[in-house]
Amino acid sequence: MATTPKPLDELFHDMLKDVYYAEKQILKALPKMAKAAKSPELKKAFETHRDETEGHVERLGQVFEVVGKAPRAKTCDAILGILEEGKAVMEDYADSPALDAGLVASAQAVEHYEMARYGTLKAWAKQLGHNDAVALLDATLAEETKTDKTLTQLGGPANSAAVAVAKAA
Repeated sequence: MATTPKPLDELFHDMLKDVYYAEKQILKALPKMAKAAKSPELKKAFETHRDETEGHVERLGQVFEVVGKAPRAKTCDAILGILEEGKAVMEDYADSPALDAGLVASAQAVEHYEMARYGTLKAWAKQLGHNDAVALLDATLAEETKTDKTLTQLGGPANSAAVAVAKAA
């Protein structure tokens, strides 16, 4: 007996639940990253992004509403792995001048995951005719992209500081 293939709207809903879970996990991780960061600018960037992430969770709630679903999370193993790597950096490099460089790299891994997911969700929402969802997803994608650019700018000084200390040793 042939089963009916799952439609795109089901895949969209699954990925939406996945990203909802991811954002909630990121909300828990950002204060720890801010606390661990040595550079005041990096600390501030993590704190700012935490506030933005609260907005992302709210916006996702609106997307669920637009598509007529209740906001529900589904465990996202990918984000758990990326966040676990970030936690390892904080533990293994706690006393190292390379800590901030590692935090930037970890945070960018998170951002790139989110950018990939929001880009896909936006394209699928457009395909499915969820125009209100497209605008909401696009707003979050723009914020994630901006955060990634900020991290790139902060990465330069963090990397230089780590290298300078290594050369002096």
